Amino acid sequence: MNSKLQSTTRPNPPFPVSSPFSKTISTHHSPYTMFIDSTEYQARLARPFVPPTATLKQIHDAVPKHLLRKDPVRSFGYVARDVSLCIAMFAFAAYIEPMARSGCFGLIPAVRPWHILLLKTASWLFYWWWQSLVFASFFCIAHELGHGTLFHSRYANDIPGFILDTFILLPYFAWQATHNIHHKAVGSIERDENYVPHLREHYKLPPQERATRADYAEVFDETPVMTLFRMIVMQVFGWWCYLSFNAMGPKAYPEGTNHFSPYSALFKPEQRRGIILSDIGLAIMVSLLIAFGVQYGWMSLLKYYFIPYVLCNHWIVMCTFLHHSDPSIPHYRKAEWTFLRGVVATVDRPLLGWIGRFFFHNVSHDHIAHHFFSSAPFYNQPQITEAIRNVLKDDYNYDSTNSFYALYRSFTECVFVEEDEDIVFYKNGRGEVARHIAQDGSHNCKGTEWEIAEIS
Repeated sequence: MNSKLQSTTRPNPPFPVSSPFSKTISTHHSPYTMFIDSTEYQARLARPFVPPTATLKQIHDAVPKHLLRKDPVRSFGYVARDVSLCIAMFAFAAYIEPMARSGCFGLIPAVRPWHILLLKTASWLFYWWWQSLVFASFFCIAHELGHGTLFHSRYANDIPGFILDTFILLPYFAWQATHNIHHKAVGSIERDENYVPHLREHYKLPPQERATRADYAEVFDETPVMTLFRMIVMQVFGWWCYLSFNAMGPKAYPEGTNHFSPYSALFKPEQRRGIILSDIGLAIMVSLLIAFGVQYGWMSLLKYYFIPYVLCNHWIVMCTFLHHSDPSIPHYRKAEWTFLRGVVATVDRPLLGWIGRFFFHNVSHDHIAHHFFSSAPFYNQPQITEAIRNVLKDDYNYDSTNSFYALYRSFTECVFVEEDEDIVFYKNGRGEVARHIAQDGSHNCKGTEWEIAEIS
């Protein structure tokens, strides 16, 4: 056992039902169930952590090879579907004003001004919700195109991926580069590219053996209103903070690291042309948006594009944050990290149910399968998930907790990790860890399985 872990491993009895980390869900049909932890989450917390023992060969052998093959016709159908839905929603928005004034073309009696206002408000809310999901579908399918999973030709993947990402103001080639590194080093404290946990020293806390409840309170205590405000800031601006300032990215990069400079520390020299192309694409898209605002009014730009765009950013942050930030899953340092361990240290979630499957292209429902087989088409990932969960068994992480509550839970419970342990779990603002490592749960694997490439 790693000596550092041995000295810091804690007692590991299962948490009682009254624990703040384990809430009962006996009122299954109560409306309050959306604010409690799922049975899967509770079971993980109650089970002392032992690193997964499955092998990549077992995972590879369990998945039928036909699930890894691309179907270009089917892939084109999904791209065409998303683009068509976006056009249809824009067309719907263009008819909101005349539709409201006419009472849905005479179908609804709208004789008073407040009737018209109510119809317009409901129609715009309808549009913003669904168009934001369509914008998010552009992000998700461009993510698949960036992995080269839909078509055989690199250009057939990159050209539509570039166009779709540029439409939602995302630097396609820049994010493709860093995202591929994330796939090679997922779950690694030293080498992962996003949602890298803050360390105790980031908050200037005393060492854990000397820290008191007052020390934690001085740094982290805040009102519920401030917590909600910080969550809104993360959901609205978090995506652009990551792209622009490397927020929640690797601490090893110098100050000023971003996704827009071709000379950023994020990129290799041979990737600079793609970064420049991404920047040119963004400049053209911003120019088009400004031209639209000048021609049709800034309020029209706000209603047609900007509000769905902000909500789209919310969906992007929500999906990606919840993939890798959870009190019940570990992060690893070099002595304990392997590719398989890093991949398994993520969570599949049924985000928005069928809506999430439809618009997010399985990115949340089947995220573990995607990390194991990042070259497999997303439409085969549900079957891949079923195959690998039979191999992983209890090491497969699924959480049916309401995703909005899970977002709040991870935001408030995933605060920092310790500096001196090789397998770490998030601690909350009171310095408490939700899950413990089994006494014999550390198996130093340095030099045995430093895989960095996904199964292909």
